[in-house]
Amino acid sequence: MEEYHTNSDSLSFENRINLSDLKQKADDIKNEIGKVIVGQHEMIDLLLVGLLANGHVLLEGVPGIAKTITAKLLAKTINTEFSRIQFTPDLMPSDILGTSVFNTKSNEFEFKKGPIFSNFILIDEINRAPAKTQAALFEVMEERQVTLDGVTHSMQPPFLVIATQNPIDQEGTYQLPEAQLDRFLFKIVISYPTAEQEVQILMNEHLLQDKDKTEQVNEVVKASEIIAYQHLVKQVIVEQNLLKYIAEIVSDTRTNPFLYLGASPRASIAILNAAKGYAAINGRDFVTPEDIKFVAVPVLQHRIIVAPDKEMEGVTSPEIIRQIVETIEIPR
Repeated sequence: MEEYHTNSDSLSFENRINLSDLKQKADDIKNEIGKVIVGQHEMIDLLLVGLLANGHVLLEGVPGIAKTITAKLLAKTINTEFSRIQFTPDLMPSDILGTSVFNTKSNEFEFKKGPIFSNFILIDEINRAPAKTQAALFEVMEERQVTLDGVTHSMQPPFLVIATQNPIDQEGTYQLPEAQLDRFLFKIVISYPTAEQEVQILMNEHLLQDKDKTEQVNEVVKASEIIAYQHLVKQVIVEQNLLKYIAEIVSDTRTNPFLYLGASPRASIAILNAAKGYAAINGRDFVTPEDIKFVAVPVLQHRIIVAPDKEMEGVTSPEIIRQIVETIEIPR
């Protein structure tokens, strides 16, 4: 039987969709970010996939492991509007979405847009704002629009939200509701660098001296190109047996005895779109089982809830997802 190949160089036929420009720009973005960020290749790949799959990303990790700076560097490689919102316990929905202000000259209310009206949004420490403020993001993240005073304001594409949160600090934080978590395509858990990577980080910091880190990163892609690439990614080919493979993975989360809550059909669609994006940045116009396995954990780990007794035993959602993926037979 014919096997899938993950290495695009081993293909003996020409791709039916021309992804050479997309792959080149993805490589250029990774090279630019790599001027500052040491390692974290999986995180950067997933951020690119989120951008191309038109999905929002949640970055989770302890302070000081380059969550915020990576998002800022990614934004700098794209010629588009960037907005950073620092979430705090006293932040109100109007501080994010905007509000109507009375204009004394025209005797009319005018809508003043908030910082969410941008293309690339970085929300720092999203779990520091209360539920009322977090709920203000529901509509804009899902439908790319804001409805205020009965008027709907649409976001201009591309529109990407990257949020960060610290899983350790509980003082002054609010747990994200499941409805909010489900609106993120990925939850990327960032680990500490290796000893060798930490040495390289120190060397880079020493050589920088008074220079700004972000000044080293150049713009490599236009907003219009990102929109075109997003449409191109949707055309990536997925065979019927791989659609069944995705469905089986997600369906298993609903019947798994280790899980209290399984994933919804939105998770299935997220795996599909993410796998297409990962195939595209690797220069392939077709999805392989390996693409699905690569995106399964970041797509599912924030959408499922581990059964309380298993959680007390130290079982984690990524472990369960990997077990499910390994258990299901890979289609060939």
